[in-house]
Amino acid sequence: MAILQLTHASILNSNAQLLVLPVNNAGVILDPVLTRAKTLFPDNHHRYHSACRDGSLSVGSCLLYKRTREQSGLGISSNGNQPSYIANLAVSNHPYHPARSRWLIAALIDLQQKLIPLIHYQGIRRVALLARPLISDNPRDPISNKNESINSLPLDWQTDTLPLLTTYLQDLPKLRIDIHMPKSIDL
Repeated sequence: MAILQLTHASILNSNAQLLVLPVNNAGVILDPVLTRAKTLFPDNHHRYHSACRDGSLSVGSCLLYKRTREQSGLGISSNGNQPSYIANLAVSNHPYHPARSRWLIAALIDLQQKLIPLIHYQGIRRVALLARPLISDNPRDPISNKNESINSLPLDWQTDTLPLLTTYLQDLPKLRIDIHMPKSIDL
């Protein structure tokens, strides 16, 4: 059973073996943390951007990228506390569109299926997930949105996103998942 823990610590300073970054499938990065991750992990960004351009990354899927060890001088560096894997969760179709429940559920199921072999065969035990792109700036108004399908409404952190993360990730074996929250949200 996985242990999910909320934290305000920076995901980019995490010692996780795998980073989970919620992205869109348009290939455009606007979130400041994702922009910094683009600079820190250019190999992942290149693979993500290529998948967006060629149409192989669809909304509701997970692009798992195994990072290569960086060459340094005559030997290979240890990569310090950098992750071995980065999972790009496509939870939106445009940088200005918030995540939707059907997209998040599909992406989490895809992530779950890709994590099982990593847990069993690669020894992955620590995962860090960036929560900011999963938190809508526009909380939904139940009165004005009563005619819309629940799957097309922006996600609310307490009632939608956190329960979905818990439902789809807590059953993963021997895993610690740190969910990195913005400081504006109480833990």
